[in-house]
Amino acid sequence: MSCLQTIQDYALRSVGIGERLLPRSDFTLCEQVTLIGSGMIWNVYFGFVALAAGFFLATAVALARLSPVWAVRKPAEWFIFIFRGSPLFIQFFLAYEAFVLLPKTGIELNLIFIEITADTRWLTRAWAGALIVLFLNTAAYSAEIFYGALCSVPKGDLEAADAYGLSGWARFRRVVWPTMLRLAWPAYTNEAIFLFHATTLVYFSGFPAWQQKGDALYYASYFADKTFNPFIPYPIVAGYFILLTLVVIGLFELMNRRLNRHLAPAARPRLRIRPQVIR
Repeated sequence: MSCLQTIQDYALRSVGIGERLLPRSDFTLCEQVTLIGSGMIWNVYFGFVALAAGFFLATAVALARLSPVWAVRKPAEWFIFIFRGSPLFIQFFLAYEAFVLLPKTGIELNLIFIEITADTRWLTRAWAGALIVLFLNTAAYSAEIFYGALCSVPKGDLEAADAYGLSGWARFRRVVWPTMLRLAWPAYTNEAIFLFHATTLVYFSGFPAWQQKGDALYYASYFADKTFNPFIPYPIVAGYFILLTLVVIGLFELMNRRLNRHLAPAARPRLRIRPQVIR
């Protein structure tokens, strides 16, 4: 089989398009690169959707934590503490077990945005259940970043907003929120990078790969188990994630320039990426 035929058969296999059966023997480098690259579709999906949705929840939670009202501030603090204080792997495992076991025992759980019942078995699929966990996890970490940025908004900016007669929503939208983003953006970039790396835990926690449709690390582990040689598939995964990280850095750098466009080029802060090895 030529490499071009392999790409046609396996490039979209992780989403159910193409050859149904995985190769069983005589693995070629093209097969490994193609299938692992196919699995990256799920990693990008988990990371992008969780990051996009978590951004808005993180902003709301950060504002709630800054609130002087105890009934608003405390739930935000506990939300951040629980998701930052427990390992992501355990969160995946507990969420999967909850989605599977609670409906079986007749217990219905209301999560505000969805109610877990016997009719919500689709939550046990990784595309939904794991995404919810990643969404809540990144929202908690991002909320802490945004909260720190809100506390660091220069007093002079707030006084200038008052002098212009801005208050309430107009003050937040035109002064507080843009300043918060500028201050938080470097740290938030690191959170985005870590989130994409954390997507490799999905199929190694509680969520099974349905019909062998997994992510990049799932296919890399498949090849490593079959060939007893981890030094080919795992470096391929690392290479894909390095490329993905460079894309994320490039996109966030463009946004960083947009946020700081009012500054002179020499005064614009540059992103300094500090990947987190342990969370």
